[in-house]
Formats: sequence, structure tokens, C-alpha cells
Amino acid sequence: MNETLKVLENRRSCRNFKSDMVKEEDLKAIIKAGTYAATGMGKMSPVIIAVTDPALRDELSEENRKIGGWDAGFDPFYGAPVILIVLADKDVPTYVYDGSLVMGNLMNAAESLGVASIWIHRAKEEFESDFGKRILEKLGIKGNYEGIGHCALGYAAEPAKAPVPRKDNYVYCI
Repeated sequence: MNETLKVLENRRSCRNFKSDMVKEEDLKAIIKAGTYAATGMGKMSPVIIAVTDPALRDELSEENRKIGGWDAGFDPFYGAPVILIVLADKDVPTYVYDGSLVMGNLMNAAESLGVASIWIHRAKEEFESDFGKRILEKLGIKGNYEGIGHCALGYAAEPAKAPVPRKDNYVYCI
């Protein structure tokens, strides 16, 4: 089996990260892979915000925790030191699909480099809030953007679990 197919079959969501920062060259490669995701009509509606600053990472975690309704002290990013936030321009009809494909590219590229990942939701709510709008303003991001997801990245603190068997009625052939 070729390496790409192995990556696609082996990638699993990580819920326990080491605190070690992702190597800069790997992070750059992962982000670059995200920019090569297919987008409707080639419009490239998504943007990626790469968060490696521990203070901002912790603020995002706290905001995400509040939105999710968890108790104080819970980290919805599971200790991941890097958060890649994907947003997409709502003025492009395919924006949700475009952003979702970026998320997939980020996670699969990470797996190919030995970096663990997980898709964390609630980016939509974060970036509809004043908290998220301040981040966009600080970065100079203008437009009609909606949060699609957070790609939490880091090194796994424990081995990934084996995949569960695929369901019987996953594919129908005609």
C-alpha cells in the first residue's frame, strides 16, 4: 500500500498531547498542505490562523471551554501546544466544504510527519463573539469569515488506538 493510503487509514484523533512544541519545519509543512486543499471554483475561501503563543492558546482554550459548557480547568484542546484555526469566507457558497477540506489536509499532513491532531469544534461560536472578532481585528483579517474548526497539533502522549472496523453498509456499488 502506498504511503498516502497508509496515512489516511492510520490517522486517529489524539486526546492526550505532550507539551513539546511541534518542530517549526513540520508546522510550516502542515500549514502549507492546508493551503493546497481543494476549494470550490478555486476561490480559496479559507484562512488559517496558526497559534503557537501559549498565552493566546490558553485564552482560546478557555473561551472554547466556556462555549462547550465544561467545568473550569478542562482543556478542550487536550494539552496540544499548537492550534490552527480555520475560518472561511461566508460570501463564497462552498465555504464550509472548503474549510473542511483544509482541516482534512492539515490533519493528514500532520499524521504523515508524526504529529498528532484532533479537530475541535466551536470555532464558529468563538469567532462570532467579541473575543474572536478582536483576534481578527488584531490580525487585520477583514471579511465575512466563519470559524470552521480548530486543528489541535502536538506529539501524542500515548499510542493511537487501533481503528474500529468499518461499518458493513458504508459503501453501495451500482
